[in-house]
Amino acid sequence: MTSGVINLHKLLSLQCLPARRFCCSVSASVKGNVKRKEESFKTKLATGPGFQDFIKDAYASNKSNNIIQETDNRHAYLPEDTADGNSRKVFFETYGCQMNVNDTEIAWSILQKNGYLRAKEPTEADVVLLVTCSIREKAEQTIWNRLKQLTALKKKRTKAQSPLKIGLLGCMAERLKSELLEREKLLDVVAGPDAYRDLPRLLALARGGQRASNVLLSLEETYADVMPVHHTQGHRSAFVSIMRGCDNMCSYCIVPFTRGRERSRPMASILEEVRLLSEQGVREVTLLGQNVNSYRDTSEQQFCGSEPTQLSRGFSTVYRTRQGGTRFADLLDQVSLIDPNMRIRFTSPHPKDFPDEVLQLIQERGNLCKQIHLPAQSGSSRVLDAMCRGYTRESYLELVENIRNIIPGVSLSSDFIAGFCGETEEDHQQSISLLRAVRYNVGFLFAYSMRTKTRAYHRLQDDVPAEVKQRRLQELIAVFREEAAGVNGSLIGSTQLILVEGESKRSAQELSGRSDGNVKVIFPKQEVPALDTGSCMEPIKLGDYVLVKVTSANSQSMRAYPLCGTTLREATARSPDALLRTLQQQQQQQQLPTTEPPKDSLLHASG
Repeated sequence: MTSGVINLHKLLSLQCLPARRFCCSVSASVKGNVKRKEESFKTKLATGPGFQDFIKDAYASNKSNNIIQETDNRHAYLPEDTADGNSRKVFFETYGCQMNVNDTEIAWSILQKNGYLRAKEPTEADVVLLVTCSIREKAEQTIWNRLKQLTALKKKRTKAQSPLKIGLLGCMAERLKSELLEREKLLDVVAGPDAYRDLPRLLALARGGQRASNVLLSLEETYADVMPVHHTQGHRSAFVSIMRGCDNMCSYCIVPFTRGRERSRPMASILEEVRLLSEQGVREVTLLGQNVNSYRDTSEQQFCGSEPTQLSRGFSTVYRTRQGGTRFADLLDQVSLIDPNMRIRFTSPHPKDFPDEVLQLIQERGNLCKQIHLPAQSGSSRVLDAMCRGYTRESYLELVENIRNIIPGVSLSSDFIAGFCGETEEDHQQSISLLRAVRYNVGFLFAYSMRTKTRAYHRLQDDVPAEVKQRRLQELIAVFREEAAGVNGSLIGSTQLILVEGESKRSAQELSGRSDGNVKVIFPKQEVPALDTGSCMEPIKLGDYVLVKVTSANSQSMRAYPLCGTTLREATARSPDALLRTLQQQQQQQQLPTTEPPKDSLLHASG
């Protein structure tokens, strides 16, 4: 019995052996095939075309048949003529801040390159695009009302005319998104601040009868390679965007949710644009950003240091200290060297980003305007904390003192919000006392308007009644005007350098310009002597720099008498008073009447 079991076991073992040998042979065969395929693939890679061959082939293809290349890149689901605008006319309406003006120029640059033409009136346009603001409820209501007017215009189109398409761009597009397309079906296109490159495609879809939108925010988009189409004809000033988005997360502010995170445009791109504007005769450039002085370009890592960002003393941020990058002071330094006859301003900054190196550079460079926008928002430390501003009333006043010590005679402007969540009468009085303590030249004051998505919307109560907000706002405005009238009034009799912007809105016999401190100045349209000769009388033109003597002032503007024409370089090399003395000496030597304003013009205008 035992022998039978053993023989059976051997038999089973012998039957299994070939199977094991067969399995091994299959495994070896598979491995061999894989190895051969690997070697064959490596051989093909080694002997195939390289990167240079692809470049050469692409260049040859474009050169020989550019039309076919463009056709191949079109979206199959779009009409065949959508690679360009087919000479369709677009009309822009811009609302809100200077960033929206710059956004309009970027969007127009993109559409112009795609074959669109610019319409002068909405009635002659095929497309009307509204570039919008979402910072306050009133601004949004203005847009809703305008959309209803444009919808009425759209319905009046005859069948012989092409259908009018209406689009909404910017912050309001980002905030309301789908609601804009659905509510009363007023819109054909919705594009957020980071989607302007997509406008040709969106408009093509709209032309095909679809409603199209793109409101995606980007962590990288700065439009650095898009040269904005500046409307410099008839103007001598321009806006240049240097960064987009904001990371400060102030509790009242919608900007981080409509514009996204901070990202800075490469400095080389900014300098190229400023040089181009200088060549076009622009005499004043304003650098733009939601938090312009937090600029930090990290695109050229090999040239970036590792030093942490320096903040104003006593200020903090909601985010960790950032290392390295080309800073705002570096950018200001390079921009100011491009054209000594071009004024440089910047807006809108945050008070936390004013280290001494920025202030000292402003003082040293003659073409960096001695004017700083310093948004306070409130004079109460308790309210500032609720706003997540990162500073107290005391640290703000310390910064003001530091600025005035480093830049004597600097002009300051500010923003204030009346009736923020939980603001008491005592808090309001502290804002009034801050206005009196600092004495701003220019102010932007508004009643608080709660925005969805913000920290205040989720965590605070909008508990100040509307009528109280308006009363407090009017009190802030009254105090601001009183102090600004005093500040401007102290300049009566002084000599100021004015950049001429054009005719006064009230009289064709007067010209209007702005001082270094960004205050509007009105003066007679007349010929003035040139500083270099003292005798040759020349008419004052748009874009000229003119020395004037201030004769009267109120809270909004100053009146002056023109003395002579000059250049920014000459005016900043010496003081305006020294230049005036030089002119008078030249006139005396040539036995000419000296340039002086009429005695009856030196009257102080109240207001």
